[in-house]
Amino acid sequence: MSTEPFHLTDQNFEQTISTNKTVLVDFWATWCGPCRALAPTIAELAAEYSGKVLIAKLDVDQNPETAEKFQVFSIPTMVLFKDGKEADRLVGLCPKSRITDAIAKQQ
Repeated sequence: MSTEPFHLTDQNFEQTISTNKTVLVDFWATWCGPCRALAPTIAELAAEYSGKVLIAKLDVDQNPETAEKFQVFSIPTMVLFKDGKEADRLVGLCPKSRITDAIAKQQ
């Protein structure tokens, strides 16, 4: 696993989610201020959880099918997948501790 966030697309989403035990997906967009504010935290999490949890990003503007499928209506939204299924969801700009707590519950 990389120490950088993995970039998901509509095309690679299902395979990526199903082949990794735990995946945190940051649904974001380039124009979203809170999303940009969250980006450094997502990068830190990718480095810290490398080899344990896949930390990924999905641009909702470039990949609307997946965003619609998971009913992501506001961004940033982070969805935590465990064994291919949604296990938790955090909406809005969250502190790092809240994200790590959500991940810890799925470990």
